[in-house]
Amino acid sequence: MPDVQGNLSGIRKSTREILESLYKVEIPAGEAITADLAALMARLTAQLGRELAVYLNRRGQVVSVAVGDTRTVSLPETAGRRAAHRLSGIRCIHTHPTGDSELSALDLTSLKEMRFDLMAALGVDERASVGQVSFAYISGWEGEGEAAIDTVGPLSLDDFVAMDLAYLTGQIDRRLEERGKSISLAEKEQAILVGVESQSGWDVADSLEELAQLAETAGATVVGKMWQKRDRPDAALFVGRGKVLEIAAARQEKGANLVIFDDELSPAQQRNLEQSLGTKVLDRTALILDIFAQRARTHEGKLQVELAQLKYNLPRLGGQGLVLSRLGGGIGTRGPGETKLEVDRRRIRERIADIEREIRLIRRHRELHRQRRQDARIPGVALVGYTNAGKSTLLNALTAADVLAEDKLFATLDPTTRKITLPGGQEALLTDTVGFIQKLPHQLVAAFRATLEEVVQAELLLHVIDASHPLHQEQSDAVFRVLGELGAADKPVIPVFNKVDRLDNPHLKERLLRTPDSVAVSALGGEGIAALLDRIRAFLRRRSVDAVLLIPYSDSGVLARLYDLGAVNAAEYTDGGIRVSIALPPEEAAVFQQYLVTDEVPTDE
Repeated sequence: MPDVQGNLSGIRKSTREILESLYKVEIPAGEAITADLAALMARLTAQLGRELAVYLNRRGQVVSVAVGDTRTVSLPETAGRRAAHRLSGIRCIHTHPTGDSELSALDLTSLKEMRFDLMAALGVDERASVGQVSFAYISGWEGEGEAAIDTVGPLSLDDFVAMDLAYLTGQIDRRLEERGKSISLAEKEQAILVGVESQSGWDVADSLEELAQLAETAGATVVGKMWQKRDRPDAALFVGRGKVLEIAAARQEKGANLVIFDDELSPAQQRNLEQSLGTKVLDRTALILDIFAQRARTHEGKLQVELAQLKYNLPRLGGQGLVLSRLGGGIGTRGPGETKLEVDRRRIRERIADIEREIRLIRRHRELHRQRRQDARIPGVALVGYTNAGKSTLLNALTAADVLAEDKLFATLDPTTRKITLPGGQEALLTDTVGFIQKLPHQLVAAFRATLEEVVQAELLLHVIDASHPLHQEQSDAVFRVLGELGAADKPVIPVFNKVDRLDNPHLKERLLRTPDSVAVSALGGEGIAALLDRIRAFLRRRSVDAVLLIPYSDSGVLARLYDLGAVNAAEYTDGGIRVSIALPPEEAAVFQQYLVTDEVPTDE
């Protein structure tokens, strides 16, 4: 005999046996309930002071019994049909100890989510009998597959018992079948966001707002946000047990099928939460990894994302039955795991080793390219900044690179390097890197280290800051934390305040420019681009020695080396030799001391 589910604490053995006996009850086909079963449920409800729910199939058999508390009952999953345009074949009848039979928002959401034939509430009065009944059913689909609900009641128990359920469900089935040929339920995931308010870090509301943007970027619809103030996360559930019950109720009420936490969960926390909430649970790390899996375009980018996902999933396999990705698709399942549903730890470790070897080859290939650039003495400049600060748009404005630039988080993932010509003719290489974010998963930093080495090797960093964002200072702090993790915190930086065209307060721009060496630009509108190029040029010139050299024609081969080593601003052929105005690296200046013209100051042309 199946077990009684739900809140069984404090229930005597004799009462539990009566609850178990409900499984033996059979209802005549076509009837919603019998008066005897309704009376028994009412007596048990009054005795326990708790809600009671039973599931009945279309043959009139009780297939599930659950006990709740005074306000609600957690409904078990149904084993009936769950096709997109079909009812489940199960009706849910539950009691309300308060005597009021009005269906709650949770009741109606459960009806939609589980596609019950019927959701009915029996109001149990002070005499431990059913005073009134209300019920609802799915009558059709609206819009993009949203279920339409018809509600009936309150009515007497006699009227409810006399109802022709077989006729009603038959009519509904035919109607939904016809509509289902052209309308399917929406597949977009409905997410509830959960955070913890602590003494350090961002304000929890701001952090959840950013998490909402991430969720929407990944393809989910955010239907609710919740948070809890705690000194430290709970070891088992991240949040308190009471908050977990609140999340479960909100998930049911809002029809959410995904819960996303704003911090990284341990494998045990994730398993415990999924068991408690009865739905898929993701953390911020898995969400960002999913976005990266969607955005990676190059072979290298896909390898780096796969490596990060495998390292993230490896310790979580035990709780998923040694399965790399969850069945069903959706956020958190994209990427390499979709094609391997039964991958054990050994095979995953082998795949990690294979990817790391391939990335090392790519790294050596990058080092060769980097060495050629260094030999050619072309300085490197890297764009860094918070995601969606406008780095790709700025790259396009400076180099006409035509790189994808969208008003989205992590719109571009793969790095792009383009040559830029500065005022005076000097050339530099400008590299756009992946955007940073607060709580950036360490798996991504490790996986993208080969790519992010462009930041470490660059002579100058352009820190692009979204000046219009209310949290631009907190975003800047997050960028410098990642730079510190990369070992690039001491790199020379030019702060570039982007999107100044969005500033309503003209004095704010003046305050921003008090930051040393800063430049205000609008990458989209072109404002400040010339000033930024001048600032880059001035910085690179400070890292070189200006000189005028006179090269005898007998040593004319030196001129080719000068072009390789520095920025030749001008070369003039005179009677005494070749007069060259040049900016040399400091370490090379002494080599050409014999050709130095000491009585002239070089000028740019």
